[in-house]
This record gives sequence, structure tokens and C-alpha cells, in this order.
Amino acid sequence: MPEAFFALACTNTALRRATRRLGQLYDDAIAPLGLKATQFGLLAAINSLTEDGKGPTLNEIAARQLIQISALTHALRPLVRDGLVELHPDLEDRRSKRASLTPAGRERLQQAVSRWAAANGRVETTLGSGVAKNLRALADLIASDRFLDAYRSGRALDPQDEP
Repeated sequence: MPEAFFALACTNTALRRATRRLGQLYDDAIAPLGLKATQFGLLAAINSLTEDGKGPTLNEIAARQLIQISALTHALRPLVRDGLVELHPDLEDRRSKRASLTPAGRERLQQAVSRWAAANGRVETTLGSGVAKNLRALADLIASDRFLDAYRSGRALDPQDEP
């Protein structure tokens, strides 16, 4: 392999390393509750996407989390097994499944929020509020459809082209 390859500044590698580090910190914060950061994220997504007592479809959750359905169903298994999430057919489209938090899932999410907030506060303090704000904005930009469209078309993002 050419040596120049190893000197290549790789944004993907840098971001994956950073997300693994942050993931470990958040995992540690909620581990006493028997949750991992990814599971907390799923509970929070299901909660925030629930409208009028109607849980989101798995497609809606996958789109929110930017993951494939197969990865989502795999990640939901322990939450279903532990009685935190229920899956049921969509009454309007029997081919689709909806997810909802059980009472135990809502309670676990509520318990995890304060631990999550404490970890988030420590990250914010460690980075400084300005850096943390800029990091979130950059991460949101990279996760956006606007970024994906620019990447696919091979053009630079236009700073004037606000979402």
C-alpha cells in the first residue's frame, strides 16, 4: 500500500474515532441502567416520534437515526426482550410495524435523561460551549440531505445556501 495513503487526512476515520470516544463516555453514564447510548437514542427517538399515542413506524425511526431497517431491528431486539419497547403492526398498513415505549420503557428513558444530561454537560464543559456548539452544527450539517446532495453532485456546499 502506498505510504501516501497512510498520510491521507481521513475525515471518516477521525469522526468514527471521535464518536467511539463520545459513545464510550455516554455508555458509561447510563450503564447502571442497563442501557447503551444507541439504545438510549432509540428510546428517545421512539418517544419524540410518537404522536397522539401512536408510535412511529420502523421506517420513520430508521430515517431519523440514519440507519438501515436491518440494523434497527437488530438494535431493537434487546429493548423488546427487556420489555422497554413493543412492536406491533400498523393498523393502516399491515406490512409496516410500529414501535412504542412500554411504561417500563418510558420510566427507563426518564431515568436515563438525567444521567445523559450530566454526561452531556461534562462534554460541553470539557470542550467549551463554543466548540461544542460548532461541533454539533457541523455534525448536523454532515447528517443533512443538503450535504448528501452536494457530495453526490461533486460540489462544495454554498455557505449562503442555508437549509
